[in-house]
Amino acid sequence: MKRLIRIGLLILVLVIVVGLVGGFMFFQALTQSPLPEHEGELTVAGLNDRVEILRDEWGVPHIYASNTYDLFFAQGYSHAQDRWWQMEFFRHTGSGTIQELTGQTDSLMGTDVFLRTLGFREVAERELAETYSPEAVAILQAFADGVNAYIGDRPNGDLALEYSTLGITGVSIDVEPWTPVDTIIWGKVMALSLGGNYDNEQLLSDLYGELDEDLVNDWFVAWPYGEKPTIVWDADLPITEANAPTAQNNPIGAGIVGINTQFAGNFTTNDLAALPIGYGEGIGSNNWVVSGDLTESGMPLMANDMHLSIQMPSIWYEIGLHCQPVSDACPYNVTGFVFTPSPGVTAGHNDYISWAHTNVGPDVQDLYQIRVNPDNPLQYEWNGEWRDMEVRDETLNFGNGADPIEFQVRITHLGPIINDNQRDEDTGELLGFNNEDPLAMRWTSLEPGTLLEGMLGLNLAQNWEEFRAALALWDGPSQNVIYADTEGNIGYQTPGRLPIRAEGHTGLLPIPGWTDEYEWRGYIPYDSLPRIWNPERGYIASANQALVPLAYYDQLAEELDSQFGDDADYTISRQWAYGYRGDRINTLIEELTPHTYETFQQIHGDNYDGSAAEILPFVAEIDMGDDVLNDARDWLVDWDYQMHMDSPQAALYAQFWKQLVSNVFNDEFGDLNESGGNNPEWWAMNLLMQDSENAWWDDVTTSETETRDEIVVRSFQQGHEATVEALGDDRDAWRWGALHGTTFVSNPLGASGISLVENIVNRGPVETSGTGNAVNANAWSAGRDDFSTRSGPSERVVYDASDWSQSMSMHTTGQSGHPYSDHYDDMIESWRNIQYHPMLWTREQVEAAVVSTLTLLPEE
Repeated sequence: MKRLIRIGLLILVLVIVVGLVGGFMFFQALTQSPLPEHEGELTVAGLNDRVEILRDEWGVPHIYASNTYDLFFAQGYSHAQDRWWQMEFFRHTGSGTIQELTGQTDSLMGTDVFLRTLGFREVAERELAETYSPEAVAILQAFADGVNAYIGDRPNGDLALEYSTLGITGVSIDVEPWTPVDTIIWGKVMALSLGGNYDNEQLLSDLYGELDEDLVNDWFVAWPYGEKPTIVWDADLPITEANAPTAQNNPIGAGIVGINTQFAGNFTTNDLAALPIGYGEGIGSNNWVVSGDLTESGMPLMANDMHLSIQMPSIWYEIGLHCQPVSDACPYNVTGFVFTPSPGVTAGHNDYISWAHTNVGPDVQDLYQIRVNPDNPLQYEWNGEWRDMEVRDETLNFGNGADPIEFQVRITHLGPIINDNQRDEDTGELLGFNNEDPLAMRWTSLEPGTLLEGMLGLNLAQNWEEFRAALALWDGPSQNVIYADTEGNIGYQTPGRLPIRAEGHTGLLPIPGWTDEYEWRGYIPYDSLPRIWNPERGYIASANQALVPLAYYDQLAEELDSQFGDDADYTISRQWAYGYRGDRINTLIEELTPHTYETFQQIHGDNYDGSAAEILPFVAEIDMGDDVLNDARDWLVDWDYQMHMDSPQAALYAQFWKQLVSNVFNDEFGDLNESGGNNPEWWAMNLLMQDSENAWWDDVTTSETETRDEIVVRSFQQGHEATVEALGDDRDAWRWGALHGTTFVSNPLGASGISLVENIVNRGPVETSGTGNAVNANAWSAGRDDFSTRSGPSERVVYDASDWSQSMSMHTTGQSGHPYSDHYDDMIESWRNIQYHPMLWTREQVEAAVVSTLTLLPEE
């Protein structure tokens, strides 16, 4: 979140204190006191029995406990030791109370108002009371008890340096006990980051309202995308003959164009990009699994790298959870990656199976325009009658003592009205109810669910049936979950609540919300969701591309029309990643067999830009009108399309692409949109290159009518000039990494704009390979001033079902959230160079690698 807080006063006070009043001792206390104890024995109230926490050279804890309560208690304790500030910031984000940590901040007001409007805490409280089993609640409580055992008797300054630093600016933070609701709220943040599409409804409503429909259709191209693969193939379906239209004639469907879709508190989707996981383009993942037929070992290998926001510390925490002994009373023996607000393991392996995720990105949100009773702002029209709204009172409190702000949230049966409480541009005050064009948002994750119950079920699953039973409880965000087991099987399952709409309602535009015409019909039944079991080809791969071939929807219609009506639309989404990563992974799986850890490492580090491979053959045929530029063109088109950090051609191509997408799209878009040069521009540009007279090529700001070749020449010249200016005249010395750096930013101090503070908590920039449509998906935006990484592989892992102890892993920064810990940034170099560390498994393997042992003892 850019410029979250301005803390110039902090620097002044720090300089005075450090320079005049025992500076060295103060600095030592500020930076060293939060470092936790990882060695020795500690007596901890609440434990039932002795617990051992063994950490390896990377700071990865392996917890050994004799009972389930102590196991998850110790997990909460470990998370709080290493990442408490991250947990604090995450729960305040989900609760819409970030300004309790930062003080009143203009750039955060809309974010807090919007998140409070969605009401995550209220939904989480309902989930805890209504949907979770007693066993799951007990685990959530054990985890919370462990967190509180660590934070409860420590002053703020001993928990994280952020408290002391923010305190100097006048921010006073009351550290509240952790609760199971705080954990559940995190699932809602994850769902918002990974399952949102209402912003696309806003954008498309604007674009179709202002631009020619054919022009928009040539930018927002309907799926299918040529020969790009789906995850599920026709051969995987019960239906093997597809009746195959190639695209929808009217991709946009029913809806309202030109609507005012401004969100609560003048909130914009740019703010969502700073959510803890990230948001929008670049948020995705890769996973693939190959059977023993394609490996040297004769047993499955599985890989995963989940693409989330770049941040400090890492979004992931690696951990091993080991009951000792494993029994019916204490059945857990699992290792992998987890978000710090949560117990268990989100993605990993146990004794029997491994599992890995990529994001489905289904359309699970709809915006409904509401008609408010002109005589009663707390009523709305529904099927010709007035219905009462629910009203929730909200109060924003600020850590710097600013006066609280009160506002009200109106809630319909379709969801909360999200464009109430807009801010006055002059005074900054919230304007209350918007009765002119209110929009309610329906979203599956605003209904109580069982996400964490499903995640814990995966930790215990021993076979395909138990794996699928656990995922039946994983209601959102929907994921592509792949599977391998020690019996040699591989599989894939899509979980989640996926809406069924009425025919003609594509989910792409805001729709009328005063009749039941556009209400959801229900959800696709779990047993009808896509899945694969031991495919003949010997592998399964997903990279956020379209899930299924068109035949799947014909199959659903045959199965479900009698239940949901013959005008039901079962389409999961109409907006997908364009298939470049998925296509490349499939190609490399087939080319590099038989597979080993090393071949999977090669795939993880592949930097092939599939869009460049489509675009440059057209560029090769265009005369640049200048010998220097023609020579540079010939040099570029001889490139291998690999966006390696040391590639000079990659630097030139990125500069050219940045100019090309701006010259093609931004003149027509104007203030409506700014092209980021990713989805959907990759596929649209490929098609436009084949249509040299398309209206997009014309620059509407000039009196002439430009053609493709003229715009390509202009863009290439501008891109070449920009590269020379940035990197010098010697093109052999150009480096993509010199432009494409990754900076890991800590919230909120790392976005303060004060270099002294940012240098303490941030790391980077470091040169980084990759690009958004490469397997090594370190994404950047052509709409920004620089080429910095904004999202990328947040972890990389290879699971080996022949011997789990041979699995390998790495995440982005380090295990610790304390800037002065050795484990704050010790993974960065390995991460950017596609290197791994052993993913320790057996007790013997852990003991051989142990660096520190912390023993937790119960009170006598």
